[in-house]
Amino acid sequence: MCGISGFFHPQQDFSEKRSYYQNVLDSMNLTLMPRGTCRQDTCIEGHFGLAQVCSDPTVKIAENPLNILWDGELYNAPELKKELESLGHTFEGPEDARIILAAYLEYGPDFVKKLNGAFAFAIADSRYNRLLLYRDRSGIKPLFYSVQDGTVIFASELKGLFAWPGLKPELTLEGLNEVFSLGPAKTSGSGVFKGILEVLPGHFLSCSLSGLRVCSYWELKSRPHEDSYQETIEKTSWLLEDAVCRQMKPDSPVCSLLSGGVDSSLVSAICARELKKKNKQLTTFSFDFTGNDKNFKANSFQPSLDKPYVEKMVDYLDSDHHFLECSAKDQFDLLEASVLAHDLPAMADVDSSLMYFCSQVASLSPAALTGECADEIFGGYPWFHKEECFQASTFPWTMDLKARQVLLSDDFLSELKMEEYVQNCYEASLAQVPALPGESPAEARRREISYLNLRWFMQTLLDRMDRASTHSGLKARVPFADYRIIEYLWNVPWEMKARDGIVKNLLRQAGRGQLPDEVLFRKKSPYPKTYDTAYEALLSARVREILEDSSSPVLPFIDKKKVLTFLASPSDYGKPWYGQLMAAPQMMAYLIQIDFWLRQYRPKLPDFC
Repeated sequence: MCGISGFFHPQQDFSEKRSYYQNVLDSMNLTLMPRGTCRQDTCIEGHFGLAQVCSDPTVKIAENPLNILWDGELYNAPELKKELESLGHTFEGPEDARIILAAYLEYGPDFVKKLNGAFAFAIADSRYNRLLLYRDRSGIKPLFYSVQDGTVIFASELKGLFAWPGLKPELTLEGLNEVFSLGPAKTSGSGVFKGILEVLPGHFLSCSLSGLRVCSYWELKSRPHEDSYQETIEKTSWLLEDAVCRQMKPDSPVCSLLSGGVDSSLVSAICARELKKKNKQLTTFSFDFTGNDKNFKANSFQPSLDKPYVEKMVDYLDSDHHFLECSAKDQFDLLEASVLAHDLPAMADVDSSLMYFCSQVASLSPAALTGECADEIFGGYPWFHKEECFQASTFPWTMDLKARQVLLSDDFLSELKMEEYVQNCYEASLAQVPALPGESPAEARRREISYLNLRWFMQTLLDRMDRASTHSGLKARVPFADYRIIEYLWNVPWEMKARDGIVKNLLRQAGRGQLPDEVLFRKKSPYPKTYDTAYEALLSARVREILEDSSSPVLPFIDKKKVLTFLASPSDYGKPWYGQLMAAPQMMAYLIQIDFWLRQYRPKLPDFC
């Protein structure tokens, strides 16, 4: 794990004020320390200032004409290394970074097309006086940037940019809409704060004397699917197995996060099988909340507890299993830490609890495989199936904005124009969907929903996993986000993905023989939630404290009477607020996060606020 940051100006020599800019780099590193605590390193060379914190103590920035700051992991390193060695390259030092530099030297900036991995990296090339910023195809690793008076500043996280002198947090009406109208999702490429952008997934940014150029090196392409159903099952099975095996990386121990659902169970089964070939046992972890065995309430979004299915899988895999539980207090206490990890309000208690769980896993294993992203790719969410989602002309995970508006003041809502902003974002996304001529209206609509999931919902979950894991000292790997799986499944028709009306049936058929049928065909149950009324009591008490504190920065945005009425109303555990998050608890937690975020970052606000 690494945190990278730095700056570049093609006409400014930063070494002329070395002490000043060294302090800037040190400040950048300090903000990103949670991403890599073993080593800090910096370099000032001509037009470049580079900084990196890393969990690998051997990683060092060299004062060379060509340098790399690397955050991530390369999953096809052996093949790429062999190819480059045949062309005369030799390797010393950390392998992934050396391979990438050799590939850049051999093939030029487009070499990134050859990479399979989760990454965000910067290449400082003094020979051509240019900076290149790259991000992986799926957007697994983050990378933000801003341009200030001709200087390009970049960092793994937003907080790294604010270490640059004069770059202060500022929110426009657009940024407020990102938080209140779309959050915890955000528009792809948006940094929410004014003047800040994020390198798009599958893109790189070329910065030189000729200016900034955004280059796309990967995009989804729609084409007819020509494989038979059986061939599609076999290809899907092979792709998943290959992705898992690559991400097991033989040089470091790995565990898996096991929920008892089909996605994480398949990943765990493949991993356990490969380890058994080496006479090793897989370590697995499951998550739940203290008291959920008594407090759980089944609903349409969460029909069953995970634990009985986890126990079946533990017996089936013969894994070394750890049942982890998060208390209401721990979940509540980490709401603020989650905001600091994201630099934004996040998925409320889903993020805070995941941070807690990741910290527990990290104490026993350096890396974990997860089942994240399968629902977006294989069509597992309810909005892939429900008729109202096909009829709705908006994001299917937030079809009703009333839940977002219920706490906000009428004056703020009037300025926000929430419906208009959301509609514009939705229509802009649909305009980017690569259409397939001749496709039926129903199949075209499912392609639209798939695209929205990949570009919006999946990105939110990948951001969540990255921040929760890296800020806990854990490398979280996401085999389902392998771009080859995404590419292939993009063109598989719905009649294959959900044959016989069974949700994610293609994935289930691809997993035949690898799992017990009761797990393989289990109905989807999302990330667990707490049903402990003590947690709601903590949230309610904190919201009341916010209302009573005249200095609370969120007060200009909310209506006190509306909030008090909301607090007095019974909780609704079935009605969603964002995706499958429960309306009442998560809305309170999100409001608390917004208040803390405004206190912590103190952004400049529009005049009407």
